Amino acid sequence: MEQHSQAFLLQDGFLLLGTALAFVLLFRRLGLGATLGYLLAGAILGPFALDLVGDPEGKIGFAELGITLLLFIVGLELAPKRLWRMRHEIFGLGLLQVALCGLAVSAVIYAFTPFTIEAALALGLPLGLSSTAQVLPMLQSAGRLHTPFGERSFAILLFQDLSIIPLITIIAAMNRNPNLPEGPPGWQLALVTVLAVAGLIAAGRFVIRPLFRLIGNLGEREMFIFAALFTVIAAAALMQALGLSTALGAFVAGVMLADSPYRHELEADVEPFRSILLGLFFMSVGMMLDLSAIAERPLFVAAMALALIAVKSTVIFALGLAFRMHWRSALALGLLLSQGGEFGFVLFAQASNAWLIEPEAASLFGAIVTLSMISTPFLMMATRRIREMPVTTEIREGPQEDGASALIVGYGRFGQTVAQIMNAAGIKVTLIDTDIEMIDVASGFGAKVYFGDGTRIDLLRQAGAGEAELIVFCIDGDQLTDNFLHAVHQAFPNAEIHARVFDRRGLLRLKDAPVKSMARDVLESAVVLARNALEGLGLSLEDIDKAETTYRSNDKERLSLQYESGDLRTARDRILTQPVRTARQMGTE
Repeated sequence: MEQHSQAFLLQDGFLLLGTALAFVLLFRRLGLGATLGYLLAGAILGPFALDLVGDPEGKIGFAELGITLLLFIVGLELAPKRLWRMRHEIFGLGLLQVALCGLAVSAVIYAFTPFTIEAALALGLPLGLSSTAQVLPMLQSAGRLHTPFGERSFAILLFQDLSIIPLITIIAAMNRNPNLPEGPPGWQLALVTVLAVAGLIAAGRFVIRPLFRLIGNLGEREMFIFAALFTVIAAAALMQALGLSTALGAFVAGVMLADSPYRHELEADVEPFRSILLGLFFMSVGMMLDLSAIAERPLFVAAMALALIAVKSTVIFALGLAFRMHWRSALALGLLLSQGGEFGFVLFAQASNAWLIEPEAASLFGAIVTLSMISTPFLMMATRRIREMPVTTEIREGPQEDGASALIVGYGRFGQTVAQIMNAAGIKVTLIDTDIEMIDVASGFGAKVYFGDGTRIDLLRQAGAGEAELIVFCIDGDQLTDNFLHAVHQAFPNAEIHARVFDRRGLLRLKDAPVKSMARDVLESAVVLARNALEGLGLSLEDIDKAETTYRSNDKERLSLQYESGDLRTARDRILTQPVRTARQMGTE
């Protein structure tokens, strides 16, 4: 029995991953985005089409962890002070969007269908919510998550997540099922939410941060991944146990760690799991697409999906104008958030259990939500020329909180000097190191150093290397390799790479690396010491400069010949082992 179950698991995994790979590559190639590829792959594999993979409800329950991880990563990018700055958009624009869109869609359902007012509200209010899982990756891939437009979009999505609690309360208040246990009152849920958030904040400060500090000192990267996933799942599990939004719990956990030194390492470790689970989530949504319901009432499904998109686009467009957005940006905001969201499936099921709608209606409106999600990439493509014209006028925030244009890997004595000189020149830098004790000491002197392994491409990307102008490797030893530096250059072609090496052997080892410059530890400090010693002997500044020039010219010649041969022993005869007779010395003889 166990082997039979394992065979089915492997078969499902093979079909899901293989089909997703094919469809996502195809749709990426066509410029339609990955989300649509996942949805259609799931629809084809699901029980309403080829029926090759079953149990979409079970898979979507597991895959919702992808949304949780997504909100955690977004939380890591929003330090508390930045979140506080967005409070007007969250509780102003977000509240108006949820209320007005939900009521407007409910009115359309009540006016054009035979549903009662209670059923119309149970269907319309959830349809006022949009798909966080679809919109945030679209903003990230377009590079607009940290623009004013992206912030407004996220503010609405965040309030939508907060609104799950009052929507659950509203549906519970309209309950017609006498067998359904009565839930807690709304004020109690709100109080529990506040207490849970406060508990997460305290845990983040007094438990999670010390835990990451301990793991960082041990240098166990695998344990760091375990701890990152534990943090997300523990926060989500706490919220679920209290009957609250799991995504909200993960988001709060992310915000609490946003200004910690571990932010970039956490992002890099969690991102692969987020990508896989979010893809599985969209495939599960596609598998739940009831094609038979659409086939029975195709005009109704199409008309309702069109009405949903039109109503939400219009309302959000009007709200955008009211909040002083340019009309093109307001239109883009309306279209981007015009689809139904993943929380609709949860609320439809609750409405069905409360006897407000029939199970067939829940399935039908689930198909409407999925169809509206499928339409979003096409809407954004069709309106690209209209809505993207003012994008060039947006004031972008940096790829990371610091807004830095230089990334310095290694903050030991060498890196500290480089960083201070760059700061003296007015250049903002992002600092990365793996030494927890040094990070703590630097923090005491006012320097913000992030924990992370700077020889990982994924971590460099999370730290903002894709938008940085400079990447400076100040790490010691032989950690840099030619292959790694080529990979960095290929991943971030717009950034100049500068590297620290220990000695001449390091230069020869990296002679083909795509770096702008390399500095030897044993060169410049030795030159300075030699100059000071010569000055102590009474030599003139002219003679000292000439001696340095002679050495540097000779050293450069040797190095060039060694580059050609690849042998450190080349040009041994050019090493200055005897005093060079100066013109002054020859003149005194």
